[in-house]
Amino acid sequence: MASVSVSHMILFIASIMIAASVAGVFTDSISQVSQAIDDRGISVSENVRTDIEVISDSGSAAVYDETTENITLYVKNTGSRELRSESEAIDVLVDGQYETDVTVTILDGADGWGPGDVVRLEISPNDGGGLTTGDHRVKVIINEDEEVFRFRI
Repeated sequence: MASVSVSHMILFIASIMIAASVAGVFTDSISQVSQAIDDRGISVSENVRTDIEVISDSGSAAVYDETTENITLYVKNTGSRELRSESEAIDVLVDGQYETDVTVTILDGADGWGPGDVVRLEISPNDGGGLTTGDHRVKVIINEDEEVFRFRI
């Protein structure tokens, strides 16, 4: 009888050790998943609170200057949080081509690009040849919020 009790004791201890190691692995995995969900939630929250509108008039001659070959757009922060106003934080595509020469100016003397504030984007297309007569598109992207502005020359 003693041998049965000893073998049961060994199996019981082994079962407890296996259960403890499995619980440790599950706890670590659940912690990592929880952290990933928290990180994604913060990112989604920032994107939800970001909203912009291009308020330039597409029929205005002020959008494209044939002399300087620059495109000028006015963009309003219609979201609920302050946005970065550096040109590195704003992606601009003109007719599907990524533009790197973008100057951002905050209007009305504001310190930052807060909700309700407007910035002026001055875009110098990379190809240097200017825009041809016809329809054109400018896509402005900030924190995954995209706005498309269409105009005609």
